[in-house]
Amino acid sequence: MTNKTSLGLVFGGNSSEYEVSIASAKNIFNAIDQEKFDIHPIWITNQGYIASEEDSFKVLEDPNYQVEPRESVSNLTNLIQLTNRPEIDVFFPIVHGNLGEDGVLQGLFRLLNKPFVGDDVLASAITMDKEMTKILAARAGVPVAKWVSVYNYEYADKNHDKLSYDYIAEKLGTHDMFVKPSNQGSSVGISHVTKESEYLPALAEAFKYDDKVLVEEAIDGTEVETAVLGNEDPQVSGVGQIINQKGTWYSYDNKYTNQSTTTLEIPAKLPDEIVEQVRSNALKVYRATECSGLARIDSMLRKSDNKVIFNELNALPGFTNISMYPKLFEETGISYSDLITKLIEFAQKRFDHKATLLHKHE
Repeated sequence: MTNKTSLGLVFGGNSSEYEVSIASAKNIFNAIDQEKFDIHPIWITNQGYIASEEDSFKVLEDPNYQVEPRESVSNLTNLIQLTNRPEIDVFFPIVHGNLGEDGVLQGLFRLLNKPFVGDDVLASAITMDKEMTKILAARAGVPVAKWVSVYNYEYADKNHDKLSYDYIAEKLGTHDMFVKPSNQGSSVGISHVTKESEYLPALAEAFKYDDKVLVEEAIDGTEVETAVLGNEDPQVSGVGQIINQKGTWYSYDNKYTNQSTTTLEIPAKLPDEIVEQVRSNALKVYRATECSGLARIDSMLRKSDNKVIFNELNALPGFTNISMYPKLFEETGISYSDLITKLIEFAQKRFDHKATLLHKHE
């Protein structure tokens, strides 16, 4: 029998999506094929330190487990304590948010010369920024919602045009809008604005998380999502639909808490031509942003004309027990455990391909 692959499951982090990351890692740990993989959890605490393997196991058992903070990070030995750990064959990062899925952690894996699950550095950085993703999606011919970007220096200028609700409404063609940080996930920092009194507080909330904020037209319709798996020849799943109660939207609480008023419909009960449009658009965006491994593509199905409008791409989607990405592939016949195995295999294939390209020029 061949030796098991040593897998470094990296999770946690000091972003606003810390709890989601812990839940995703626990699910992956419990579902992974332990006959193929020897799992080594690597917990990045919410103070930004990499904990010992012993503590990493403990936090998977109890998400509220804490360790004593160490001295401030001043060099790599303070940041990373990998003593008494085995050599890792492949990394599986499930660190959501900033420093986890924006290319920073992926750059560290490249520096270590190790394969890792998910997008490479460029795709991670691009897709973390909602505006850059929208620009590339539009260039690929995929419809996107109208938006206006507001930068921190503009926000600091109390007389700037972009602080005027009426100015933004004129640009978007509607007074119904969403205000969101450009670099953030899980609906953190997002506000739905329908009147002037809500606009500046929404900007203030979004600027807590990023120096660039997007103000987008609200699309009257329902959210539809699909999942993509693979590298050069990716597989697109079926489509799921998110049904919100009237007057609500797919907020953080509706995604992750027991108080959710949202229903996930998999597969979506939609005409075949709409399902195929959602899937076709998703593949175009996946390729335009140079994704590999995995991504979940979220769109809006506009009520007035059934037009599919791209919303955003999540390059490192959640793997909790209610997450759409694994549920969509379960519907295609790929179990949660098999999905994890496939993601690791795609990571190794990409790494081997890059290594072959390098050797050609030596």
